[in-house]
Amino acid sequence: MTAGNNGADTPENDDPFGYLYRSEGGGQGGSAGDGAATRQPGVPRTSYNQVRAVGQRQYGQQSQQVTYGQQNAHYAAPETLPGGDRTRPTPTSGHGGAPEPRRRNGLLIGAVAVVAVVCIGIGVAMLTNNKNDDGATAGKQGPSAGDSVKPSDGPAQKPKPGQLPKQDAGSLRLDGGASTAKDVPGARSAGGTYVAGMNTPGASATWTMDVDAPGRYKLWVGYGVPGKDANLTLNINGKAESRPINMGNFAHAPEGAWDKGWTRTWSYIQLNKGTNTVKLSCESGNQCDVNLDKIWLTRH
Repeated sequence: MTAGNNGADTPENDDPFGYLYRSEGGGQGGSAGDGAATRQPGVPRTSYNQVRAVGQRQYGQQSQQVTYGQQNAHYAAPETLPGGDRTRPTPTSGHGGAPEPRRRNGLLIGAVAVVAVVCIGIGVAMLTNNKNDDGATAGKQGPSAGDSVKPSDGPAQKPKPGQLPKQDAGSLRLDGGASTAKDVPGARSAGGTYVAGMNTPGASATWTMDVDAPGRYKLWVGYGVPGKDANLTLNINGKAESRPINMGNFAHAPEGAWDKGWTRTWSYIQLNKGTNTVKLSCESGNQCDVNLDKIWLTRH
C-alpha cells in the first residue's frame, strides 16, 4: 500500500449518515459484515439512492406510500370487526355526550341544595330576631303593685283547684278617701303597697272573689296599727246587718310605731257558691286608725 492508497477510504469520503440513503443491503467498505459489497479503493460511490418523499420507503420488494390525513385502508375500528366490542354505551342526549339521567340527577341535587340553603337562612333569621327581642326586654322591670294600683271591680283571679282566694289589699276597690301608699315599711304585700286613709268616715275597701262551694269560711285580714287597737265594719254580700271586726295591737308595737304594728286578724263569714263581696269600711263608732295590706280565705 502506498501512502495515497492504504486500503481505507479517506475521512472526507466517509459519510457517517450514509446509512440513511443507502439502498438495503448496501454497505461501506471495510465495515459491512452482513454480506454487503465491499467498496474498492479509488472507485466512486454508486450506491446513493434518490431522495424519496417523506413517508415513502422501500422494504425489500414492496413499496408503500402513506398519505397523511387519509385513513389507512388496512385499519378498521374494533367494533366493525366480527366479534368486536359492541357493548360500548352510546350517549343518548345531552351536551358532551352525557346521559340524560345524569343531567336530571344533577338538576335535582342542585334544587335540593337551594331549598336547604333557604331553610337555613330562615332559621338563622328567626333565631336572630328572638335574641333581639330578648335583649330589648332584658333588664326591664314590670310594674310593681305599689306603683300603679287600680281598684278591683270584678272577682279576683281564680285560685288553683283546691286553693282559696287571696289578694293584696292595694288591688281592692277603694272608696270614700281610701288610697294606696307604701311609706310605712313592713307591709307583706307585693312591692310593700298597702291601703291607707281608712281613718276617714265612709272610707272602704271591697274585695270581690269566687268560691266553689257555699259554706262557712274564715276571713283573714292583714293590717298595721300605730301601737293601739282599732276596728272596722265588716259587711258580706251587701246585707243589711254588719258587725265590727277587731284589729287589736297584737304585735305589741309602741304607740306611734306604724312599722312595728303589722299583724293579722280573722272572723267567720258565710259565703255563697260563686261570686261574693267582702267590704271593710270606717263607720260611725269605729276606731279606724289602721292600714290594710292583705286579705284571704281559709276553711273554718
